[in-house]
Amino acid sequence: MTEPIEQRIAKAMAELESVQAAVARAEERLSHASASVRSRDRAVEVTVGPAGELTGLKFLDNKYRSMNATQLAASVMEAVGRGRAQMAREVMATFAPLAEPSAEVPELRGVDIDWNRIFGSALSAETDGYGRRGGSRLHDEIDEDTDDGTARGRGRS
Repeated sequence: MTEPIEQRIAKAMAELESVQAAVARAEERLSHASASVRSRDRAVEVTVGPAGELTGLKFLDNKYRSMNATQLAASVMEAVGRGRAQMAREVMATFAPLAEPSAEVPELRGVDIDWNRIFGSALSAETDGYGRRGGSRLHDEIDEDTDDGTARGRGRS
């Protein structure tokens, strides 16, 4: 025997309200989330927020003093890329259960989320922050500082 339409609608509405409340809790939890990651060379520590934004940057143990600009920039970008990947995975883990089909209401089939479209290169912990795979080098170098405090550089392909 099939369930009356009123009961099915009531179940669907209850399920929808439950999902909305769970989304609100997840958003609240993530609004305070962050990931702190050190570069592999341990020269830099970055903190990344839930949207992948850089919220903190520390240069550790004065290691930056012995690095050239290209090395330091690569350390920063590598740590930022890894921090973004860590936060992307946390956001995915938080929201993935909310996209699953409903056990109570079979008509609610769940949501197909394209995480790659949302996070792009942040999903790969091996990117350098520009979306390039680890091991690739920065293409710009700072050659020298000018007298007015700006930098002149040359691009490399």
